[in-house]
Amino acid sequence: MTRVEVDPLDPAFDQPTKPIGPVYTDAEAKRLRAEHHWSMVAEAEGRLRRVVPSPLPIALLGLAPIRLLVEAGVCVICAGGGGIPVVRGEDGKMRGVEAVIDKDRTSALLAMALQADILLMLTDVEAVFRDWGGPDQAAIAEITPDALDAMDFAAGSMGPKITAACGFVRSGGSMAGIGRLQDARAIVEGRAGTQVRIDPLSVMSAFIS
Repeated sequence: MTRVEVDPLDPAFDQPTKPIGPVYTDAEAKRLRAEHHWSMVAEAEGRLRRVVPSPLPIALLGLAPIRLLVEAGVCVICAGGGGIPVVRGEDGKMRGVEAVIDKDRTSALLAMALQADILLMLTDVEAVFRDWGGPDQAAIAEITPDALDAMDFAAGSMGPKITAACGFVRSGGSMAGIGRLQDARAIVEGRAGTQVRIDPLSVMSAFIS
């Protein structure tokens, strides 16, 4: 379990957006709002869920042992689900906060801290798509961060992965890949998924048909 520091003044704390937990009826939601001062969002009529902030990660606690294990050739599993959000108090001590950190942003922060060459974000979608759901939908094989900046991606799905990928390669990573779990090796080799690079081998060469 990896503690991840966030800024207590992050604007996200004033705008909870991340749904968590079970679905409540109107009556249940009203009672819980009163008891715990929770924010709620309606997912459907009469069906509400609690929402919590999603602040940006700024540092990973315990990075030194993670780095030591990686350098020793150990396969390390860490920062799951974005990590456990904590804030630093005036006394310097860390305390937990109720929030959910985006897992892709935490993964990119970890990869940058470890000076990794490649960051893979593996999901159930085969690649990043241009014109998703439109008549010109096409999977992007290779692209630059600048080109991605000119496109729109949904904040609740591909958007965080795009932001994480761009931040990683702009910080010095050689490549960030996005695609399906089963295609991990093929993404690294450029045979599947989407590769994000500062200087791609064939700039925007490719849209997989």
